[in-house]
Amino acid sequence: MAELDALDVIVLAAILLGTVAYFTKGKYWGVTKDPYATSFANANGLKAGKTRNIVEKMEESGKNCIIFYGSQTGTAEDYASRLAKEGKSRFGLETMVADLEDFDYDNLDEIPSDKVVMFVLATYGEGEPTDNAVDFYEFITGEDVSFSSGNEPALGNLNYVAFGLGNNTYEHYNSMVRNVNKALEKLGAHRIGEAGEGDDGAGTMEEDFLAWKDPMWAALQKKMGLEEREAVYEPIFGIVERDNLTKESPEVYLGEPNKMHLDGTPKGPFNAHNPYIAPIAKSYELFNVKDRNCLHMEVDISASNLTYQTGDHIAVWPTNPGEEVDRFMEILDLSDKRHNVISVKALEPTAKVPFPTPTTYDAIVRYHMEICAPVSRQFIATLAAFAPDESTKAEMTKLGGDKDYFHEKINVHHLNIARVLQIFGKGKKWSNVPFSALIEGINKLQPRYYSISSSSIEQPKLVSITAVVETQHLPGREDPFRGVATNYLLALSEKQNGVSNPTPFGLSYEITGPRNKYTGIHVPVHIRHSNFKLPSDPSKPIILIGPGTGVAPMRGFVRERIKQAENGEAVGKTILFFGCRKRNEDFLYEKEWEEAKEALGDKFELVTAFSREGNKKVYVQHRLKERSKEINELLEKKAYFYVCGDAANMAREVNTVLAQIISEQRGIPEAKAEEIVKNMRASNQYQV
Repeated sequence: MAELDALDVIVLAAILLGTVAYFTKGKYWGVTKDPYATSFANANGLKAGKTRNIVEKMEESGKNCIIFYGSQTGTAEDYASRLAKEGKSRFGLETMVADLEDFDYDNLDEIPSDKVVMFVLATYGEGEPTDNAVDFYEFITGEDVSFSSGNEPALGNLNYVAFGLGNNTYEHYNSMVRNVNKALEKLGAHRIGEAGEGDDGAGTMEEDFLAWKDPMWAALQKKMGLEEREAVYEPIFGIVERDNLTKESPEVYLGEPNKMHLDGTPKGPFNAHNPYIAPIAKSYELFNVKDRNCLHMEVDISASNLTYQTGDHIAVWPTNPGEEVDRFMEILDLSDKRHNVISVKALEPTAKVPFPTPTTYDAIVRYHMEICAPVSRQFIATLAAFAPDESTKAEMTKLGGDKDYFHEKINVHHLNIARVLQIFGKGKKWSNVPFSALIEGINKLQPRYYSISSSSIEQPKLVSITAVVETQHLPGREDPFRGVATNYLLALSEKQNGVSNPTPFGLSYEITGPRNKYTGIHVPVHIRHSNFKLPSDPSKPIILIGPGTGVAPMRGFVRERIKQAENGEAVGKTILFFGCRKRNEDFLYEKEWEEAKEALGDKFELVTAFSREGNKKVYVQHRLKERSKEINELLEKKAYFYVCGDAANMAREVNTVLAQIISEQRGIPEAKAEEIVKNMRASNQYQV
């Protein structure tokens, strides 16, 4: 027999190893996979091998109701989850919640008529789809939309339900749900019930949703022949105690957002699923008054692949204050096991665990749950079944069922879940509440978005934030309601500026992050691109309306114009209307505006409105009206008009004043002027 040479031996050895690997499944040398772990390593969309076919997904998982959401801040996703839970518990529907970006839509026409599709769609900005709904929106509203089966009408088999989330202070109120509804009807789909609309601008979003869903369920029940049953809590998630692990175990998540961060090797792309832990280069106070704070903060993105353009947003990933975490743990009887390790496992195939596990109770509550947000009436009703005694159960049932009583006792005081349980349970511990119900009923802690106040051509790797620290004094509430993210940023700023253990307003934060990974004053961030942009031609005049911290993007615009002028470009007139209370208290960037005047000369003008310095309150809209002639002349030169700030009042009044200026200066009817303003917004000459 011929002798084997070295290459033959290597090949035979490789075959042998491969054979052993096949038959043993690698058990002799493979790393044992944690059966309960959810790594979040594949955070963007579906994991490899998962279908994007809606019909296939519904069939393989035995679902007859799919609820799609288009969400930017998490509210639409929360409403979708609540509809799914209610559909299953009340009517026995086999429901699943789905992110619109996880599926293709060309086989919507193949969904059978004995199934139902629900759309919960938020409108973002000036009538735009949310980031995860862009592809769906462009597909369904397209001129040449085509489906797989070629039916006529295309969606004649599709039964659907629709609810929109919008803000009536914006011109294109709830345009997403309106346009999608119109497109679906045009394609022959059958809507069940009314297309609901929630209004964040009026502060009625939650009640609008609750008022819409009951008649919707009645219409769906009739259409699909559903039988209502007594609603009982059925967990979507199972909680598994991991006695073999401690919080020191390297595989345990203590607030890290995904596997790369857990392993200490985070890398891009950095986005809404994967933040960049950015150093804060510097931060300082902008106000000159004791009881109010406004921060200027510069975030260094130079070591990341992040880029931004002037006018974009930066997202800050906050953590909850320790005092509220403690309150939550105490009232729910979790204090003694806050550092116990658990895994959370989806009990049905289409559910997604909203954070990586194994982890601890403390990490979930501190980094992943929106525990400081005002509690919803629907969640109060859910928790009534787990009350510590019958009298508390009766009170919680009343709060959950009576809109006016809920508003009087809870809503006006902005009470969060722990405070409600503390007050109405009279201090008794709520030991019976399943932790799964808390995961399902409390929103995921969301990033907060801030208009970037720097120019990308001046400082491409330093992102500026201008943020007033949110504090609301509410009648009938002992302590003020405080914003989660801005108070977290204040603690970071205090730490950076020499306070060893910052506790702004008595609130403490784990500012060094999980396992001290944020040591050295770091903050988790990502960038979201915006359509709020300067004209491409720098010689165009611009009119900027930015009172208070609404001046943030305007500062970026002004600094950009200064840089363009320094680079030899011809820049148009820039007129900035800025308003605040008092010149010596909250006049933001006063010295910078003086520098802008020196740099740009007569190409820059600042118009101020100090509302509390005279007998009569003066706001930016009043100053705008005073400059009617010049504003109209600039608009006739195709000036771009920008507004940022209080959308509910200031922005609406500025819109009205602008129409009045055009009407009076051009001698045309106000209705015609309003049409001109509307066209300006449609063409992006007027941006909000």
